[in-house]
Amino acid sequence: MEHRRLGKNGVWVSPLCLGTMNFGWHTSEKDSHALMDQALDLGINFIDTADVYGWSLARGATEEIIGRWLAQGGRRDSVVLATKVYNLMTRPGSKPEPNRDKRCLSALKIIRHCEDSLRRLQTDVIDIYQMHHVDRDCPWEEIWQAMDTLRTQGKIIYVASSNFAGWDIAQANEIAKQRFLLPLVSEQSIYHLDNRMVELEVIPACRSYGMGLIPWSPLGGGLLGGALKKRAEGRRASEEFEKNVDKKREKLAAFEGLCAELGEEPANVALAWLLHNPVVTAPIIGPRTAEQLSGALRATELKLDEATLQRLDAIFPGPGGEAPKAYAW
Repeated sequence: MEHRRLGKNGVWVSPLCLGTMNFGWHTSEKDSHALMDQALDLGINFIDTADVYGWSLARGATEEIIGRWLAQGGRRDSVVLATKVYNLMTRPGSKPEPNRDKRCLSALKIIRHCEDSLRRLQTDVIDIYQMHHVDRDCPWEEIWQAMDTLRTQGKIIYVASSNFAGWDIAQANEIAKQRFLLPLVSEQSIYHLDNRMVELEVIPACRSYGMGLIPWSPLGGGLLGGALKKRAEGRRASEEFEKNVDKKREKLAAFEGLCAELGEEPANVALAWLLHNPVVTAPIIGPRTAEQLSGALRATELKLDEATLQRLDAIFPGPGGEAPKAYAW
């Protein structure tokens, strides 16, 4: 597997990022450990998680699963580990605390939650510490002061964003420059063939600042993973998902027909489409089986020609390019 830099930054990561949102929630700890072992064997060195993952099982449970995997030894130096801060971390039966149980990016929360993540992950340092969402009520000076404190202490290396607007990225990076700090290294946004809104301003902002884009939900929650074919085979999903499939049946039929012509799995075509964009560093994949994980590697080898890219644009038209040309002269 050919690794790449995260945007213009020096760190090297795999072109696929192993997402862990299902660990402990839908995937057992044993299977989660096996998937991480397999990912390393395949050359995937980029692992993404969040303090809040674990959800109804227990917020923080996913980090604990990863921590027990790292504690087995011989793995930490092989992994670029990313986690997040912003969401509330209420656990069942715990007494509510305003600085833990609010969605925010206060300096107090950032530093306390980083310490908690380090403990759960059983590591001394978080490689990429991501703000899970923007907090427009908290001054950037406070946020960067907290991040700089953690970097100075050697507890984090890089700072990144997730779910930021283009102007949030610009504001954060300009204030970091004023403070002579390394600015954001990456943005993690929803991005897939059927949701291309980040092409308006987020992707241009990332390109301008040399940030890597880490698309989450690259298959549209399974929509681009052969949903019609799976339905024809008798597999069913949630009622909401099935309604979405019905709503987008025409597009999906055209997409899956194109993939059949190419002789490729729809999921791999959808991932390869993302990877053709030079701003994209690594889509986040969330495999539940060893077969799904190994199969995703095909996307890193698949090169889509211009005619195929144009057909995909016709099926899933984006917002019309970058702002302001997408909507103005």
